[in-house]
Amino acid sequence: MKKVILSIDGMSCSACAMGLEKYLKKQEGIKEVSVNLVLAQAFITYTEFLTLDDLNRFVLEAGFKSLGEYKPNREEHITEKKRLLFFTVYIIFFMIFSMLYKKENIILSIFSNYSYYTFFLFFLSLPFLFYGFSIFKKGIVSLLYKMPNMDTLVTIGVFASLGYSIFVIIRIFLGDDPFTYHLYFDSAVMVIYFVKLGRYIDYKSKEKTKDSIKGLVQITPTFALVKTNNKEKEVTIDEVKKGDILIAKPGMKIAVDGKIVTGETHINESFITGESIPLKKGKNDKVVAGSINIDGYIEYKAELIGKNSTISSIVHLVMEATNTKMPIARLVDKISAYFVPFILLFAFITFVSYLLFSFPLEDAVLTFVTILVVACPCALGLATPLAIVISEGICAQNGILVKKSEILELAKDIDTVVFDKTGTLTCGDIRISKIYNYSKYTEEKLMEKIASIESKSTHPIGNAFLFYAKSHSLKLKPVKKMEVLSGVGILGFVHSKKIYIGNEKLFSMLSIENPYQKEEELLRKLGNSIVYVIEDGVILSLIGVKDIVRRNAKKTVMELKCLRKDIIMLTGDHLESAQKIANELGISHVIAGVLPKDKKKTITDLIKNGKKVMMVGDGINDAPSLAHATVGVSMTGATDIAADSADVILLHNKLDKIAMLIKISKETVTNIKRNLFWAFFYNICMLPIAAGILKPFGIFMNPMIASFAMVLSSFTVVMNALRLKKINLDL
Repeated sequence: MKKVILSIDGMSCSACAMGLEKYLKKQEGIKEVSVNLVLAQAFITYTEFLTLDDLNRFVLEAGFKSLGEYKPNREEHITEKKRLLFFTVYIIFFMIFSMLYKKENIILSIFSNYSYYTFFLFFLSLPFLFYGFSIFKKGIVSLLYKMPNMDTLVTIGVFASLGYSIFVIIRIFLGDDPFTYHLYFDSAVMVIYFVKLGRYIDYKSKEKTKDSIKGLVQITPTFALVKTNNKEKEVTIDEVKKGDILIAKPGMKIAVDGKIVTGETHINESFITGESIPLKKGKNDKVVAGSINIDGYIEYKAELIGKNSTISSIVHLVMEATNTKMPIARLVDKISAYFVPFILLFAFITFVSYLLFSFPLEDAVLTFVTILVVACPCALGLATPLAIVISEGICAQNGILVKKSEILELAKDIDTVVFDKTGTLTCGDIRISKIYNYSKYTEEKLMEKIASIESKSTHPIGNAFLFYAKSHSLKLKPVKKMEVLSGVGILGFVHSKKIYIGNEKLFSMLSIENPYQKEEELLRKLGNSIVYVIEDGVILSLIGVKDIVRRNAKKTVMELKCLRKDIIMLTGDHLESAQKIANELGISHVIAGVLPKDKKKTITDLIKNGKKVMMVGDGINDAPSLAHATVGVSMTGATDIAADSADVILLHNKLDKIAMLIKISKETVTNIKRNLFWAFFYNICMLPIAAGILKPFGIFMNPMIASFAMVLSSFTVVMNALRLKKINLDL
């Protein structure tokens, strides 16, 4: 199976999106389709024997235009603004002449008779018919394919108004001058104008909803410096090939994912790691596209380019997620599918009723047109996708990659959060947890000596010291005569000083006293492994190393408790070890000694008992339990994004984003419900007024007011959705 996201031109309402979706699903070889009205995209899963040309043809047959495969940096040239400005001036000129029917003396002073006046208005309205040609074309095609949409309603309404006006022209031509007062060219042209104006406003407003996603796209630079034959050459990103040596000078952005081959610098990777403090990087360290080189000159080898880069993977995931549909969106789609046919039927019944009750034909026509124009499936269609696009962007900007939009609906209902321990609540790697400095050296100088010797070791504990040195920007010293002491530790010479690093067996080997047994016992109770440092027979330091609790883990547990969520630790470790971490974090429910397959069973049992479960794991060992949870959240490194199978990826490995996800979910669903309320409320109120039911109370409208009201309804939904961008994410 192949997948593609096509950019679509010509969709104007939910019925358009639904119609295209239904048509594509009917085509042989297409397995799954999701059309996004806001992003103007179709996410298609199809078989190998179909090509992109086939898909483009299907889109064209449905009455729309495919702009090809979605490209984040596509530049769209929009001339609609200029057209609108021209027709705004033109319509003022048109309305001046169309209002002359009230001034008989002026008409006859300009035109020799009423026939010339009516013909003049007819020809004056023709430019608007050409302006609205795209609406009419899509409206007719949609009707032919039995998929009527907003364009169909407008098309029928405009042509009904024009048809009746042409009938009036014929009557006037036959000498019935009083019919001059029943021309409705102004209604037809105003409807076209307001529909076009409304769609332009919708377009500009919807563009604002994409700002968060655009921000991701614009992270990477458009140019790169390539080193060829010891010379620098500026090329576009598209010209960079895997294996090229690129240059990054201070202040420049890293162009592609790669590995440093020359130089040292500090790199700001805050958009990926969430850390504002730049990281020191040197030879063989990886760099990520979009990160900023702070203060050094480096050369790096291109490894992941184009679609394979980290940021491209993030953008692709976000785009895929926005093209999936929440359960509430699927319900709205079903309603929208019946909405336009209902409006057509309602307008026709009203038209016939007017005639049966002996109302004038012009009243029946005017009411028919008003109903078709005032109905607004656009508001219904925009209610859900607008909120999803904005929320997905907010999540992505905060390092929360939501793979399916339905998660934004499910997360708010989570009542139980299950955490894996190792690699999730803890870092998963051995880290230094406590340093007792008994020496005359500063802690920085002391740790430089220790890390220099440990850098020569292959023991896992050595990694803890290397990590400390890197994160604290320590400078490693030359080490001489390094020796491994089997079962005890290591020995090395730094600045001619003989330094032993190892466990408590050093004391018996060196025949010296250990005055720090109380501190050692305390560290052991806290789950530490013990490391002593002895220089020339003098104890310099006692250091505890262990798999430490992840930063923000305790804060996250407290936040989730405040949200009244049940917290469970689920781990394969021994109960005693797990309980120490649980006590530190304030978790009372611990399930320990569990194999991966048993973790899955635990999740399944919780769900069977009616719980809505969020599983938070490392994304690899916990894959079965993540897949079976209501919402699976993975603690995953940025470079593993594309391969991860969880519903949500915490890009920064920050646990406190879980509570933020739940809050975004609540705000998103609330916003969607408000949008739907206003969309339904608008149609419920406007349709009776358009039908003339409230005329006895002096409340009625004409097609011009109806078209303006239609624009206003969509604008209201867009503005409400944009409020999501201002939500307070602090808990």
